[in-house]
Amino acid sequence: MEEDIDVTAHTEGLNGLSHECKPLEVITNGHSNHKPVMNGLITSHDVKDHTNGSAPLRSLPISVLKQSCLLQTLAAGGDQPKPEEEDEDLEKARQEWDALENVQQALSEDSNPTPLISFNEALQFFQTTDLGDLLKNIQPTIRRTGLAAITHFLFGPPRLHRELLEERDLVFAIAQCHVDNSQTVHMRVLQTIYKRLIGSRLDCPRYGAHWENIGFQGTDPATDLRGTGFLGLMHTLYFVMDPETLPLARDIYKLSQHPTQNFPFSVMSINMTRIALQVLREEALSKECNRRQQVVGVLNEFYVATYLHLYQLWKTQNKTIVDSGFVLKEVELFAKKNPKQMLRRLEVFLKEKRAGGIPRGTSPDPQAQQSSPSLGERGARAGTGSKGKEMHFIGVCDLPPDMEGEARLI
Repeated sequence: MEEDIDVTAHTEGLNGLSHECKPLEVITNGHSNHKPVMNGLITSHDVKDHTNGSAPLRSLPISVLKQSCLLQTLAAGGDQPKPEEEDEDLEKARQEWDALENVQQALSEDSNPTPLISFNEALQFFQTTDLGDLLKNIQPTIRRTGLAAITHFLFGPPRLHRELLEERDLVFAIAQCHVDNSQTVHMRVLQTIYKRLIGSRLDCPRYGAHWENIGFQGTDPATDLRGTGFLGLMHTLYFVMDPETLPLARDIYKLSQHPTQNFPFSVMSINMTRIALQVLREEALSKECNRRQQVVGVLNEFYVATYLHLYQLWKTQNKTIVDSGFVLKEVELFAKKNPKQMLRRLEVFLKEKRAGGIPRGTSPDPQAQQSSPSLGERGARAGTGSKGKEMHFIGVCDLPPDMEGEARLI
């Protein structure tokens, strides 16, 4: 018995255009003389279905079946109701297909990431921004009274030159500034720090767990900036954007990811900014600022020098996160007592890096330091005469017994 079944379907195309599928003749037990018509074109394929015969079904291209709506008809099961699970799968596939256009649009947007921002460009933004309200709340120096004020005046460090006071106040005003999502410069600073540490070229979301990958404590970096404000991000920006200090920044970041010696890189960086600010407030950097006739540059280098000191202590003495409180106190005390020595040590470190050597204190094995050059040899590299002694940095681990009490809090 031969039965002809005509199936006509009306479907919606991928771009919202309707396609009408011409009737197809499906022969159950016989042969058809009709040729399938698809989109108004007669194909050269002969569709035969021998249900009870031995001849195999001739294969057709998927595109042909799709255009003729045969796949939709078979997937729909004719007039038979579709299983509930199949309905869910088809609906899910349809939603994914509809979302493809949105995905492609998002990829197109990512192809134009936010450009990196230099430290000078970010600093210029603050120099040209009205920070009058913030300047009213700064405390650029320690308020001393009585004998402490007299002692500081007679025996303390020199005062900062008058022409540098405005630059110093700008630094403390930035430290009062909060992250503003509406400021493009603020967002570029965050993106630049993330990209330079991670090595990515794509932007990252403003909020998310990815910030924990570079050492913030939560999904929003702004919540970790208490005490240092935006200056904490500015120092990190300087660290990762200066070609000379970027390798050191990545070395420290690598150590922060160590299985046992790990620590939150960005939170520790903010602590280095806090220490640098306090040393500046106590006027311990005034002499160096007067000599160079700048404040921002000196403070940037002192921040890096402080982080370098912590890095070498942490690495050579196998410190872990449980030691962080003691290490921070130790670093802060040493930085306040030896600001000039900290800067000289950074200078020597970078000079040895440029020369292709291995700076002292970077070996994971403390005993490896025994083969380091002597003080005289290091003095010859850094400079001749009595200046060689100034170029040598005495780390906490190198202090003679009679000096340990001054630097150690443990």
